This record gives sequence, C-alpha cells and structure tokens, in this order.
Amino acid sequence: MPSPYSLPLHALRLAGKCALPLILWFSVGELARFVLLYAATEVAYGDFRQVRLVAVMTLLTIIILTAMTITTGMLHTLRGALWEMRARAEDGVAGERFFRTLDRVAPAFAVLYLSWGFQTEDARDIYQMDIFHHFYDQTEAGWFGEDSDVGRGLVDLDWRVSLGAMVVTFGLKTLFGKFVEKGKGGFFGFGAAFSEFAFVFYGLNATVAFADARSEWVQHRNVVAGTEEIWAETQQSLPVWESVTGWFGDVWPVFLDAVAVPLAWLTVAMLVFGAYSDETRSLFKGTKLEQGVDRLEGAHDLTQKSFDQVTGGFRDRWLPLANSFRMVFNAGAPLFGMMCLCYVGITVAAEYGDRALRLLIGTQSEWVWSFQGPPVAFVREMIVSVLTMALLAATYDIAATRARLRGEPLSDV
Repeated sequence: MPSPYSLPLHALRLAGKCALPLILWFSVGELARFVLLYAATEVAYGDFRQVRLVAVMTLLTIIILTAMTITTGMLHTLRGALWEMRARAEDGVAGERFFRTLDRVAPAFAVLYLSWGFQTEDARDIYQMDIFHHFYDQTEAGWFGEDSDVGRGLVDLDWRVSLGAMVVTFGLKTLFGKFVEKGKGGFFGFGAAFSEFAFVFYGLNATVAFADARSEWVQHRNVVAGTEEIWAETQQSLPVWESVTGWFGDVWPVFLDAVAVPLAWLTVAMLVFGAYSDETRSLFKGTKLEQGVDRLEGAHDLTQKSFDQVTGGFRDRWLPLANSFRMVFNAGAPLFGMMCLCYVGITVAAEYGDRALRLLIGTQSEWVWSFQGPPVAFVREMIVSVLTMALLAATYDIAATRARLRGEPLSDV
C-alpha cells in the first residue's frame, strides 16, 4: 500500500523517467503557441477587417486547442510509468491510443477550461503580443491624435457578425455533441471542443452588446435604483459586514489557486487516465442524498429542465472537481493535502528560483531583459509544467493503487 506521503518522491520518479518526452511536448507546444500568437497579431490588420477579426477569434480557439493537445500529450506520456496502468495491462486491458484519448478528453476539457476562465490568460497573451509587436504604430497614432486599432483584435468584431458566427457554431456544437453522446468514433469529441470554444468567443461581442443594453435599461428602473440604495445603506449599518467581506475577499482567491485549480487539472488527468465521472449520481453514490437524485430524475421533465437551467453553471464548474476530490479523498485525506501542498510549493519555488536566477545573471541595463527574459521564463515554465504533470499523474497513481489494493479499483465510468 503506497503511502500518501510518498507523493513528492513518486512525482519526481515519474518526472525523471519521462523527462525527455515531457520536455519535447512542452517545447513543441510553446513553439506552436508563439507561431499562433504572432499570426493573430498579423492577420488582424488590412482590408476586410471583420473577416480578419473572425480569423483572430479562430486563432484564439486553435491556441486553446493546442494547449489541450499538449496537456493531453504530456499526461499520456506518463501512462506507461504508472503502477495502475501496469496493473491494467496485467489484467488484459489494452492501452488507449493518444488520438482516442484526446477525442475523449476534449469535450469535458472545454467545459472545465471555460468554467474556470482559463481562456483569459490566452486572450491576454494575444493582447500583449499585439501591443508589443505594433508599439510604434500605436505611439505614432497617439502623437498625431489618430485612432488606432492596435490591441483591439478581440473586441472590434461587429455584433451582427458575432451573432451570425454564434448561430453557426451553436449548430456545430449541437451536431458534434449528438455524435459524442452516441459514442461514435472519429474526431467528433475534438470537433465538439472546437465548436464549444468558438461558440463562446464568436458570440462574445454580441453577448456584451446585448448585456450592456439590457443592464442600462434595467438600471434606470425605479425599483432597481431603490433596491441599490437600500442595499448600500444596509452594508453601512452592519458593523461586521466590511470585515467579513474583506476577510473572504482575501481568502477566496488563495483557496481557488491552492485547492480548486489543482483539482481542476487533476480532473483533466483523470480524464486522460480513464477514471472520471461528471454525473451527480456518482458524487452522491452510497449516501442518503442519492435518494434525492432518484427523485429528481423521476420528476417531471419541466422540473428537471428548470433545475438544470438554474444549477448548470455551478455544476459545470464544481461537480467535476467534487468527483475528483471524492476519488482522491477516498485514498486518504493526507494524499489530497500533499497534492495541494506540492502544487503550491512548485509554483512558489519556481518564482523564487526565477528571481534568484535573474539576480545571478544581472545586468546594467533594464532593456537587456527584453531578450534575456524569454529564455529564463521558458526554462521556468518548462520545469513547472513537467513537475506539475508528474504530480497530477502521481496523485492519480497512488489513489488508484490504494483503491485497487482495497478491492475497489478505479475504472472507466
């Protein structure tokens, strides 16, 4: 029975054993990401601007799909070094091909990625690349008092074009989703993920335009204005309100970074390794709450649809994490704690290591870091990515091995 406290050593063992393929996957991903970011900053300028802006949105979608492919590839590389996979092979379970794994992971990856807002980092990278690459164009326009399109590749799409693209991608999203539900082969899962991302990004401008118009209309209603005044007065009259909300505002981001985000990536790892479920019944199986799930599923269709409409966003964000937490926690609370501790430790150690390396290299001119900084950042991100993927794989491996030795093996749901 492997000890939960052996997680750091097991993660280092996996990272050392699969270091070369992990580094190659990461390097290919960074190269592809740079090429796509550069292309997004170039294609946005010229004639037929609205068509070009659609291309920018498409490139943003491809950037995220590239990240999904690289993440899946790095985790798939670690499969051969896991105890659980060797035990499955001894039981006669055939290994899964990479593209089959990618197609199976894609739809759920898209939901998790969008639910937790990881796409904001990709959009920020496109914006920063655009600003840096066309810096002189922007400053020249500023000097002469002219309008500039620099940095607006993701926000200038006309709402009518956005709405039309949104309708098309929704149709593709529904079509691919039906194929995935029927279990058909091919790349329907990958297509479902692409259309899911594209539906959100293409429809963003139209959604913002309608939401702004609606919020402006709502804010002028007398009932809403009176409610806002009463709420403001209530907050001022409660003596502990500011201290409670201030404490919560300080703790909540830390909780997300240290607990929720590692669980989200662990869910992706479990998808790759083949032990995962996002069903409510799986979470409450064997508890008294399972009867409530039975009653809900036996209720009228309108009741079920209403419940899904109200809780859809919450379930997409937290239910997969809750299932991952349940599976890891069944292997022992120390394993979950060690995973979160190691995840935070890798991030913090990388930041301090980056600072120490920059101090060791040193320079007399700040501008020199414009070309010295990227190699340092590449090495830091490579080490963090390799160790993080190994940590996720080791967490799953220990949890699955402990479950198997207890006679309750984790298997495909």
